Amino acid sequence: MAGVERRMLERDGGEVARATSLVRYAPGSSFSPHSHGAGEEFLVLDGVFSDETGDFPAGSYVRNPPGSRHTPSSGPGAVILVKLRQMPQEETSSLRLDTRDPALWHDLDLGRQEALLFDAPWERVVMLRLPPNHVGRPEFWRHGAEFFLVEGDLVVDDTLHRAGTWLRLPPGGGATLASNIGALLYRKTGHLG
Repeated sequence: MAGVERRMLERDGGEVARATSLVRYAPGSSFSPHSHGAGEEFLVLDGVFSDETGDFPAGSYVRNPPGSRHTPSSGPGAVILVKLRQMPQEETSSLRLDTRDPALWHDLDLGRQEALLFDAPWERVVMLRLPPNHVGRPEFWRHGAEFFLVEGDLVVDDTLHRAGTWLRLPPGGGATLASNIGALLYRKTGHLG
């Protein structure tokens, strides 16, 4: 659609596919009404994303279950991380969270903080904050892990990544996470194997 651009990160299938992408809405742009046969999940990274259910500023996390329908748009423009066709039919409820809400966050070890966004037998989604000069311990994810670096920097096994980086580790994969200046991460686990 005019004013709506997509950068594909992962795609399995044709135009209607299981996909992970970044989508940018120019100011005043909109997308035609459409359904999500296998659901939609998105995190607003910048601007304000809107549909019939409301306006979602940066930091908003939204899950639209299989069969949901909407007409997205953006007045000021927006950038979202969006995952399509990745939900089982058992997921039947919509979810809207503001990841900036302090009530969502709790302290972990080593100065880390976590906000639980979604937890089900098929996947767990959190926002994770790493403090400056963080050096983590080795971690392993039996069913894989996926990360999107929203802010800061992330060092994964001695490789430096900047904001906007998307990473996926296969089932049984592991990594040691560190950060020089601190980091805000989207992390999904349990969904790859």
